[in-house]
Formats: sequence, structure tokens, C-alpha cells
Amino acid sequence: MSLDAAAASLADRLLEQEFVEVLAHHDADGIAAASILCHAMFREGGRFRLRIRPGIATADLPGDGSVLLCDFGSALTDLPGDVMVVDHHLPRFEGDYHVNPHLAGIDGDRNLSAAGAAYLVAQRMGDNRDLAGLALLGIIGDGQALNGPNREIVNEGIANGFIAPRRGLRLPGRGLVEQLSLAVDPYLTGFSGEPDRTRALVAEVTDEDDMDTESLLTRLVLAAAPKASVSALCGIWGTTYSLGREVIDEALNLTAVVDACGKAGNGDIGASLCLRSSHALQEAWEIAARYRQEVVAGIRGAHPLDERVAIFAVDDGGVVSDVADALANDFVQTGPVFVIGRKGDQCSISARCPPGIDLDLEVLMRTVAEACGGQGGGHRLRAGARIAADQADRFRQALLEAIPA
Repeated sequence: MSLDAAAASLADRLLEQEFVEVLAHHDADGIAAASILCHAMFREGGRFRLRIRPGIATADLPGDGSVLLCDFGSALTDLPGDVMVVDHHLPRFEGDYHVNPHLAGIDGDRNLSAAGAAYLVAQRMGDNRDLAGLALLGIIGDGQALNGPNREIVNEGIANGFIAPRRGLRLPGRGLVEQLSLAVDPYLTGFSGEPDRTRALVAEVTDEDDMDTESLLTRLVLAAAPKASVSALCGIWGTTYSLGREVIDEALNLTAVVDACGKAGNGDIGASLCLRSSHALQEAWEIAARYRQEVVAGIRGAHPLDERVAIFAVDDGGVVSDVADALANDFVQTGPVFVIGRKGDQCSISARCPPGIDLDLEVLMRTVAEACGGQGGGHRLRAGARIAADQADRFRQALLEAIPA
């Protein structure tokens, strides 16, 4: 079935429902995907309940009623066949209402996010072109490329006036000091986690009227270059996007705030922003600042566990995904990166392939996690796992044995 046909089928199914239980992954892509479809249902008179979760298992599904899963569910083989899934992870679910780019031969790792897939469904439910900006959250949040369907969605948003590209610092924050001192994507050695040094730099490159952008960029690059990857240095400045319909206008800012709220356990607040409510906007910014401080601390405190493979441990299992992104993409690496952190009686593991490294992390993490009694999977170049804390040493040893020398 083509992606368009699958989107049309799911759209028809949603429009038939009196009430839908919506469950979404807790990152920016998942929250945006669910919000897009909730907007579309609400506009057509549909009723729903939206809940944000860090993961999903078949046992977690509500007992009665129609269920829609966003940005997870594709990897589950035991889901009931009538569950609706909008996802972009490698598919194993075989239900009839499953929108996933991989099923149409499209690269879901790079060329279409869950939010993008949700946008395609929403267009089949009515005129929801103004939601294109929310689809951009999935592209940014999951580090995807502007290729294939992603490019078509963004171009449509630009053509209709809902997305406006421009050039500037690609660093989320409410001001230059916050942008630099809480930078995690990319991580800026010498400034991330260094507010005093950041304030001194800002004072040197700004005056009452203007900022010396050239001097700022030069100082940032010179400070970060000894440890930073090329992609990190190139990520400081580039294309940003204005979203005229959203409660936070700048796309990188909205993505960062929604993502942080979800991962910090405040997915309801992140979703409220995507549903265009500003009542908790200030609280959302504060949550994002605290979460990004925790990520910076995780990056700075990550310690290697092996000399051959880049396996790191962090104290906070709640930040492993973002720490793994930074260690893999913003530092010079010669192989895949794995970050392990404990949260309660569970351990979370995130795996990333740096630019230029190609290893099927989805298969690797799923296989090793299942051997340790846990669950794993994701994308080819970005994957994760969750295991019992007492299985951490066993997991690490199995991982070392499975990685090619």
C-alpha cells in the first residue's frame, strides 16, 4: 500500500470514531505527531484523550475503545489488529491501520518523521495545512534531513505562509546567554554549562544597538574546535524557521521546549503548546532550562566504560538520549556511541552512529536487550533499549561481544 493510501485509510478510520485514546512518545516528534492528529480530530468534531508516555507495550493499552499510537507501536508484534499506529520506526506490527514510511519504501530514519506522517493523515481529514509547522518539530527533533516527503511538507508550509525560513544562530533559548550556556545541540565546549564565561563573551560582542555576529561565531568556533566535530561547528549557524501560527514562533525553540517537557515528565505541558495554548508557556520554558542543565551535566559527567568501544555511563537515566546525541554528533568519534543510565530499577541505553558510521543499531539493540530480558529497537542509526538495572553488566558484556572488532 502506498503511503498516501495508508494515510487516507487511517484518516477515514479516525473520522468514524466517537472517541479515541491517543498515546504518544514523549519526545518532540511524538508529541507533535499526536497534537497534529488531535487538532484534525477536534476540527471535525471528534473527541479524544491524549497521554504522553516514555514507551509503550501492549499491556499498557486501554482496555476499551479506539486506540491511536504516535511515534511508537510499529515495533510491537502483539498489538491488536484494530489499533491505529502512526510511526516511523522499523515496522513489525501488521495491523490494517498503520501509517509508516518504511512500509512504502521511504526512509523513516531520515526522510519522514512520525509528525510528518501524522501531517499526511491530517490532510486527508480536512484542510489542516496550517499544521505544517508542527511537522517541522519531528524533522528537527529527530535530526532528519530535508529530503523526500520532509522537503515536500516544509515547502508546502513555506508556500502557504505557515513556515518562514531565515538565517541565524541554531541555538534554542530566550536570550544569547541562555542559548550558549545551555547549548546541547550542538554542545559547545567552553560555553555549555559555563554561564559566567558566556556572560563575559556576550558582553564583549554586543552593545546597546547590535551584536557582532562575526566575532561571536569566531570566538565560539575557536573555543569549541579542539574537541568538536565538523558537524557540531557547522550546526551553530544556519537556517532557522519562523512559525507564525504557533505559541513559540521559532521552530528550534518550540522543538527544544516541547522535547524537554516530554522527557522531564511534563508531556501534558509540551502537548498544550502544540495545541496552541499559551497558559503554561513560562513554566514550559523553565522546565526546558532545567532539563537542558541536566543534559549538560550528563555530557560533562559521562565516563567511559571501555577502551575499545565508546560506551559511557551517566548518573541520570532520564537524559541518556540527548547525551548520546551530543557525544556521537558533537565530538570526534570513530565508531558507534552507547550511553547507559539508571532510573529507578531500570536502565536506559541510547545508541547512536556518528556521521560517517553505518551500523544497524536497531537490530543490535533489540537483539542484545531481548537476550537480557528487556526491550530494544528504534532506527538503523539511532536506537535504544530498556533493561532491568541488575542486567546492566550483562548487557554491556553482550554488547561488546556483538560489536564487530
